[in-house]
Amino acid sequence: MPTETPASAEASRENRSGNEDLELFRRARTGDFSAFEQLVDRFQPRVFGLALRMLGNSHDAEDVTQQTFVSMIEHLDQFREESSVAAWVFRIAANYALKLIRKRRGLPMVSVDAEPDDPESYASVPHPEFIAPWREDPVLLVQRNELRGLLDEAISELDEKHRVVFILRDVEGLSVRETAEALGLTEANVKVRLMRARMHLRERLTRVLGDESRRLVPDHRH
Repeated sequence: MPTETPASAEASRENRSGNEDLELFRRARTGDFSAFEQLVDRFQPRVFGLALRMLGNSHDAEDVTQQTFVSMIEHLDQFREESSVAAWVFRIAANYALKLIRKRRGLPMVSVDAEPDDPESYASVPHPEFIAPWREDPVLLVQRNELRGLLDEAISELDEKHRVVFILRDVEGLSVRETAEALGLTEANVKVRLMRARMHLRERLTRVLGDESRRLVPDHRH
């Protein structure tokens, strides 16, 4: 019998979770309010976490969380099961969070959606400017909770279109496909935005944790 790898085990758990979400959703759509409550219990911490990282304060995150679930119950019949329930829920939450960000800045109310031929899919990715080994093992930093605050601060510095992709893919664990479905983007778009976000975060953390004495000078000629 073939041995199950950690990756396949994780995929199996995600598949079971997705099936459970869909079963609860179908029951909720027939009027089973207890099923809807179970969906809320499953997604509330994750929706709040997404909103908190997007907005930076718990009051606004609570508002987005509440609006997300109100919208869910009002639009249960609009979910066509063409994506995962998680992708649908996070799409609602991300759009509410983005609208609030835009409102704060006095900008037009737009969604996180992009046209399928968004030229960013083909844009070049910037080169890192600060390259150096870290002074300490990142695992040890995490164990001492020193990296969490730095990471949260670095995430907050990302512009919203890169921040939401990073949160959904690397924090919430959605696949590239699910992230694309949640945000109305192409998978190519998601990959480019994710790479840009990861590079920004890596460089931001390296500027704080890197060993200046061992810094490498980047050569952008190639």
